[in-house]
Amino acid sequence: MRSTQEVVASLREALSDVGVVLPSLGVDPVTGASKDPYALVQLGRCNVRTAERLVAALRGEAMEPEGRLPR
Repeated sequence: MRSTQEVVASLREALSDVGVVLPSLGVDPVTGASKDPYALVQLGRCNVRTAERLVAALRGEAMEPEGRLPR
């Protein structure tokens, strides 16, 4: 079984591959410090543009790269 940190790193990389950056992504400090082997992953807050990009990624829809205006 991979560690929570490894899973978070994989999630960060996969999100980045589809143009989504969640700045607050990390291991929940409270559950991460406990003996529970299934610490919570904290996805955190994001702005509405990032939420739109996440929705598009989950639906398999393409979006313009960050910083470009849609055509």
